[in-house]
Amino acid sequence: MDSVSVTPQYRGPVGEPAEVAARSLTPGTSLTRDDAERLAGLLRVVSDPTRLQLLSMLLAAPDAEANVTDLTEPLDLTQPTVSHHLRLMVEAGVLRRERRGKQVWFSIVPERLAAIADILR
Repeated sequence: MDSVSVTPQYRGPVGEPAEVAARSLTPGTSLTRDDAERLAGLLRVVSDPTRLQLLSMLLAAPDAEANVTDLTEPLDLTQPTVSHHLRLMVEAGVLRRERRGKQVWFSIVPERLAAIADILR
């Protein structure tokens, strides 16, 4: 049987779940400095053009998941470069990383995608 490991749920720099940061942007409230820095960090991660392409490719992929090999060729980048971008998004909690046997599969964390959308509204 193949071993399966999944990255743990992301928690922000101060240990708060992603949803807390998104709720900080509600009408009639202002951000604390910590919340602003946390949200800026999240937006910084997804503002890179390559990472935006990776997100769109994952959304369009069958079952909304792909491995690094599937993502490398269409971007015309090296595998280490694509892996670097994927790692940054996993660390930010935007992507989930799951090992299946010898392959690693990536998928978008729906709550983080929703948090990003909430920030931009």
